[in-house]
Amino acid sequence: MTRSKFDKRLGNILSRRNMVSEDELARHMETAESESRSLTQVLLEGDQLSEADLLEVLSEETRFPAVDVFKVRPEKSVVDLLPENLASYYGVVPVSRVANVLTLAVSNPFDILQLDDIRIVTACEIRPVLSTEPAIRKAIPEIYNRGQQMVDDLLDDMNEEEVEVKQKAIDDSRAADLGLLAEESGQAPVVKLVNLIIVQGIKKKASDIHIEPLDNDVRVRYRVDGVLHESIRPPKRMQNALVSRIKIMCGLDIAERRQPQDGKFQITMEGRKIDFRVSTLPLATGEKVVMRILDSTSLSLGLADLGFEQKALDDIYESIARPYGMILVTGPTGSGKSTTLYSAIREVMNVEDNIVTVEDPIEYQLEGVNQVQVNTKQGLTFAASLRSILRQDPDTILLGEIRDQETVEIAVKAALTGHLVFSTLHTNDAPSSITRVVDMGVDPFLAASALVCVCAQRLARSLCEECRRPMEVVPQADYLASLGFSGKETGKFELMEAVGCQRCSQGYKGRFALLETMPITSGLQRVIIDGGSAVDIKERAIEDGMVTLRRCGILNTLKGRTSLEEILRVTVGD
Repeated sequence: MTRSKFDKRLGNILSRRNMVSEDELARHMETAESESRSLTQVLLEGDQLSEADLLEVLSEETRFPAVDVFKVRPEKSVVDLLPENLASYYGVVPVSRVANVLTLAVSNPFDILQLDDIRIVTACEIRPVLSTEPAIRKAIPEIYNRGQQMVDDLLDDMNEEEVEVKQKAIDDSRAADLGLLAEESGQAPVVKLVNLIIVQGIKKKASDIHIEPLDNDVRVRYRVDGVLHESIRPPKRMQNALVSRIKIMCGLDIAERRQPQDGKFQITMEGRKIDFRVSTLPLATGEKVVMRILDSTSLSLGLADLGFEQKALDDIYESIARPYGMILVTGPTGSGKSTTLYSAIREVMNVEDNIVTVEDPIEYQLEGVNQVQVNTKQGLTFAASLRSILRQDPDTILLGEIRDQETVEIAVKAALTGHLVFSTLHTNDAPSSITRVVDMGVDPFLAASALVCVCAQRLARSLCEECRRPMEVVPQADYLASLGFSGKETGKFELMEAVGCQRCSQGYKGRFALLETMPITSGLQRVIIDGGSAVDIKERAIEDGMVTLRRCGILNTLKGRTSLEEILRVTVGD
């Protein structure tokens, strides 16, 4: 539909709704035609209609959602899909991208030829959303020039008092060599920029902040709901000062740029204390910094608040009620193992028990719990700590991670001698954890006797309730069956998919835990003692009622909680 046809359609809509008289409409149409402008431009410039009213009417009539392009914050990767000159030529603004679908703000969603051109250029399917041509024209330069301008604007608006940094003192013995660098890192723009990066990370509810040196600038990315999203790109000249500022906050050596360093610092923001764990890594282009945000407010969650299926929840409660035995939680980095273990510890805490943890590092301080920080340089390893703990009359022990044969052997003995032991292991699923423990040198009989329950965990993104929609193209029943859907479920449930809006990140908002729990039944004990493989253990566990990670994910797709695409992403190989 060309501009003139769209203008006529718009005119008919406004006339039918008595928003513009026929005489006024005819005059505006004539002006638009003579000046080669759109009817929308003429109406808005003449204050005939407000932009909000016009968009509301168009959205209702055309069934296309409206968007405020001035509130749009597309990622750089999305903006890069469509060059600025083409965006200006077509009068469109890229909004977001989910999979291979590009959401595009347009003034005429019926211009098929234009949308086809953009589809070819971007190699993406196009999902149009409504805005007005004047708003789009005004927004284009803002969106395409956000780099340094965004940094400068944010720095100007940043309130330094928003963040109070509790920083460590640095060694001034080499001040002659490092004076300039230290001075640069302490200058107001650098301090404000670091504070800005930290504040933005907290507000975005990010788990990690990545500061990455590139050839021409510095890239800042936030891991939100398990996925990295690009934010601002400070200039290259600020790179060294940025890294040095963060090192000073952690009490690290600002002169050492060839070796990785680890540190931590704490800030106070809006009355609450937030810890940061910092890691630096030397790259060819400079030092990369990753900051893990440790917000203790997440610890207020009980096991029942973590989103587990009822079967998994019942298995955990039954396991932690035991007076002794070992409970393992397995999963990749960032899968929420620590949160689950801390929540379990909170469930068993009481004044009558002595609870001791060994961690590397201690992520959260738990009141009433004796926490030991591993220090390998001083010989305080997991195994050495555990040996000492057993002489401290513990009731419950939490091992941050089982890494070697010595540690696992001591942990198993502790579990067999009247202690409740919690720990983590790096395996893909619960059944393979058993074979991993045996491979580390534990006798199968001891492993079968010591283990109470083994869990495998993943974090999946929740669909945004504001914009999720039923899948337009549902996979075939035989394909769904191959993924783990039962015959009764295929074709009888509505599967939802991600869309993306201003209130979410690419169609998702928040995460929940998928938990595969495998209680060690008498049948499983026999399989383990007989030297069964991970496959044998899994088959027996499913017979005994284990719900796998994939099956747990499927149940959540049927509830509309997440998408099939997300479940396949987090349970690949299951």
